[in-house]
Amino acid sequence: MVTPILIVIVSLALIFDYTNGFHDAANSIATIVSTKVLTPFQAVVWAAFFNFLVYFFVKDHKVAKTVAKIVVENFITLQVILAGLIAAITWNLITWWFGIPSSSSHTLIGGFAGAGITNALYMGANGFSAVNGSYILTILAYIVLAPVIGLVIGYIVTVIILHICKNARPAVAERWFKRLQLVSSAALSFAHGGNDAQKVMGILYVTVVTAKIIKPGDSMPNWIPLACYSAIALGTLSGGWKIVKTMGSKITKITPLEGVSAETAGAITLFFTEHFGIPVSTTHTITGSIIGVGLTKRLSAVRWGLTINIIWAWVITIPVSAIIAASVFALLSVFVK
Repeated sequence: MVTPILIVIVSLALIFDYTNGFHDAANSIATIVSTKVLTPFQAVVWAAFFNFLVYFFVKDHKVAKTVAKIVVENFITLQVILAGLIAAITWNLITWWFGIPSSSSHTLIGGFAGAGITNALYMGANGFSAVNGSYILTILAYIVLAPVIGLVIGYIVTVIILHICKNARPAVAERWFKRLQLVSSAALSFAHGGNDAQKVMGILYVTVVTAKIIKPGDSMPNWIPLACYSAIALGTLSGGWKIVKTMGSKITKITPLEGVSAETAGAITLFFTEHFGIPVSTTHTITGSIIGVGLTKRLSAVRWGLTINIIWAWVITIPVSAIIAASVFALLSVFVK
């Protein structure tokens, strides 16, 4: 049955997906803008196209299935989902406003889990019994592992490219790397769409199950992936210029060669984690890749003060989102029945 709260949840989920797009647009376009391969407008159109293209190629939504299982079914209500979404949108907008490249993925997961834990406490149960520990531990582990994997691959790819091109004329090499950046940024945008849109798909799937529109275990309705890929692509079209500036120039100076390396490393990491259904942060991954690229020059090429601030934002995202969601759920439990 379609109810007002269901309509609000679906609307907010797509709004979150939209904010995810403009918040994380920087992940796939920052390097290509900073190297002046494309203008900002051309870059967001390019990224948005590949965000949406995933819809036609990815049908087994493993990441969505993982997100859907974060909170134990007995503790999921429409109010829990609504509180989680409000918290996630709030934290996304706060970090976007201050130009902090935090994780849209983790704020959604933190919000959903925080609301579920609060609901369990309201029901007189152990709060942490509301979350599936194995999924949460895997997600927490990849807060560290995703950027480290991106860093290592970024470093290795850069070293290999430098070795292959050591005798090339700089002007010729730069022209080729500018062309290759179109390919690497497209791959990263494709991986970003496939990874991040699926998290909202998982939330919407849980929503329609909780609302008894479909039964647990039923196939995901086709409108969910279509709507999610469309929303994230539209969000990417809006850009996220404050975070683009941070990612594209403030962590380390990026050349076309290094842009190719960082984007390739980020895309490889995201394709790997998506294959295993692990909902990692695109932001964490590409940040690690950019740092790995910077390390091939020298340790001081990376602006470690800014990087440490970014890492602190990563650390607090899940707990802060969970606290916001808990507060929102407490309010909803009074006013929304």
